Amino acid sequence: MSMIEFCGVRHGYGDRSVLKGIDLVLTERRIGIVGANGSGKSTLARMVNGLVRPDNGTVTVDGLDVARNGREVRRRVGFVFTNPDSQIVMPTVAEDVAFTLRRRGLSKADVATRVAAALERFGLAGHADHPAHRLSGGQKQLLALAAVLVAEPAIVVADEPTTLLDARNTRRIGELLGSLDQQLIVVTHQLELIEGFDRVLVVDEGVIVADGSPDESLGAYRSLIA
Repeated sequence: MSMIEFCGVRHGYGDRSVLKGIDLVLTERRIGIVGANGSGKSTLARMVNGLVRPDNGTVTVDGLDVARNGREVRRRVGFVFTNPDSQIVMPTVAEDVAFTLRRRGLSKADVATRVAAALERFGLAGHADHPAHRLSGGQKQLLALAAVLVAEPAIVVADEPTTLLDARNTRRIGELLGSLDQQLIVVTHQLELIEGFDRVLVVDEGVIVADGSPDESLGAYRSLIA
């Protein structure tokens, strides 16, 4: 597994302090992050692949500083957004998955092979030439996952990936995420998604207030919001 390290990380938006001195070393295969809206959990997750840079302190992935080595870090860390429309950029399903590979120096045949395998894996093979934005919500999130995973990142970070989905698609996305070989970090309000994880962090008002097994941390979180 990769090593993700936060050292003295602070961050704010305007006058609002969002993260207040975070020190963490993350090496587990399955890590969950929970917290109330505005707690800082999404900011924490976005720092893992450099979408947000700390105002103070450092975040490193396998020794690479995300603020200085953003491109290299993003090759290692794939990010899945809450709303898949945020990351669907090409007209058709197959083109959107292929877009991820555009700078990898692969031949057209290699790209086509990898795209076909990704679409098959996520049940989208029959939609390859369909307009991406006309897919259902669940299919769009599957496409977002396919587009991230076709690049074979070492780490996948998913920021509330099931919030906009119905119960059936929430379960399906949860099962797919749980089956990944990659190191996985999931930010979620749906606690059942992370009950079997190796480690769960609870973020409250910019600090880590619980850090342990799912039973320990989710118990602390339920007490916090009660």
